[in-house]
Amino acid sequence: MSPQALDARRGALLPSARAPSVAHARGRSADGLDVVLAIVPLPLPAGAFARLPQGARWRELHGRATPKAGTVRTTLLAGRRHTLAVLGYLKSEASPFERLSLAGRMLKEVAGHAPQAVGLAAAADDAFGQAALAALLAATLTQAFALPSYRAAGSSERRIGRIVLIGAPGFDPAYELAQTRGTNLVRWLTAMPPNVLDARAYRTAITQLARTHQIGLRWLDERALKRLGANAFLAVAAANEGSGAGIAHLSYRPRGTRAPQVALVGKGIIFDTGGVNLKPHRSMLDMHTDMSGSAVALATLLALAELRAPFAADAWLAITENRIGPHSYKPQDVIRAVNGVTIQVIHSDAEGRMVLADTLALAARTRPRFMLDFATLTGACVYALTDRMSGVLTNRAALAPQLMEAGRVSGERVWNFPFEEDYDADIESKVADVVQCAVEGKGDHILATRFLSRFVPREIPWAHVDLAAATRTGGLAHVNTDVTGFGVRFALELLLRQDLLGALKESG
Repeated sequence: MSPQALDARRGALLPSARAPSVAHARGRSADGLDVVLAIVPLPLPAGAFARLPQGARWRELHGRATPKAGTVRTTLLAGRRHTLAVLGYLKSEASPFERLSLAGRMLKEVAGHAPQAVGLAAAADDAFGQAALAALLAATLTQAFALPSYRAAGSSERRIGRIVLIGAPGFDPAYELAQTRGTNLVRWLTAMPPNVLDARAYRTAITQLARTHQIGLRWLDERALKRLGANAFLAVAAANEGSGAGIAHLSYRPRGTRAPQVALVGKGIIFDTGGVNLKPHRSMLDMHTDMSGSAVALATLLALAELRAPFAADAWLAITENRIGPHSYKPQDVIRAVNGVTIQVIHSDAEGRMVLADTLALAARTRPRFMLDFATLTGACVYALTDRMSGVLTNRAALAPQLMEAGRVSGERVWNFPFEEDYDADIESKVADVVQCAVEGKGDHILATRFLSRFVPREIPWAHVDLAAATRTGGLAHVNTDVTGFGVRFALELLLRQDLLGALKESG
């Protein structure tokens, strides 16, 4: 049994810290390895196999038939261990998503062999070789990670314990390690059963992570939220059996910084029944995954701390259930949010925007230079994009190209939707400042974001990510499980490599 599965059976809330070791090979030997994987470009450059272990075997494998981009071939290397060689072909101009997808297929190809020692070989030390190696590393670390399991004792599964990087002495795996650890944490938390990861358990897990990563944590419980006037959040939490709901405020502060420059906000509905507007069976079945937005915000902050990002950042996680009971909030209730905006409730299953309303408003009080929220908010976004991409909307049109580029480069693709003020006509209320949602579902992902904008001051640049790709049957790109962990790669690309804060500073 894997360490993660064993820990889950014992009631652990977090995955095992035991992860595969990652080291550079001293030479180009495949000795001691169960499998070696390599990706080469098409058209094939001269000497493409010279850097690989037993290059002649790879050339022989390549020569068996005319190669096609996106295909995978396998052979055995010479030696007593009979190391499996896995060769993937990719167009030289392939997108990052295509790279990750091919890497994921290659790891799926070898999963049946249950390798424990995996070699990742770079056919070249150029930009293509480095990017291919990064994709293979992400896929291998993802394959090595076990999601929570509660199966009976006695089952066993060998997992990857050692990763060796071959032929790439200049490749630094630190960034890929941090973002894949973040993605795997999102997958772990999102996959946990709702009777295990309830509000109190989630708080415990967050506390453990904050302590491990040495970041600040303040928990705003229901009593504190009542004093603050966070009635939109409390309306959703009112039907909970206990009083464990709350908003977690985590703070990462590099030396010499105080005020946050980035505020990450996440929807953490740990189970969503729909409330009095009860969901049908199929729609409710996987609603333990409705907290993935909070997991993305949490994991992104931890990755920023691990990578020692040079700016201060906060994460605000809205954690509650949306249950049904005698105290449930209901259609036509009028509720005053923490910033004074009054909300006319239309549908109790539009609870995500209710808890985010107060959480965004509280985060905005710290005056960050940029706000970014993540939420599995609307089915409309899934219908618009399917679950291959996620939606993004922003109150700064100039940021849209940078958001799209971060999605492209990270391999977690996003599509920008309109954010025009005339959509507000569809959420006007006759009795309050705004209606929670329209009666009809047309463009609900756009209307939901227009609703949320009432709780973000105009002067703060803000982007909202509707996580249509948080789950997908069969996985997505390099992730071969239904829970994808989508969001961390995108956020780190946007904040670190795309340097969004620098772009905002230049634009004034």
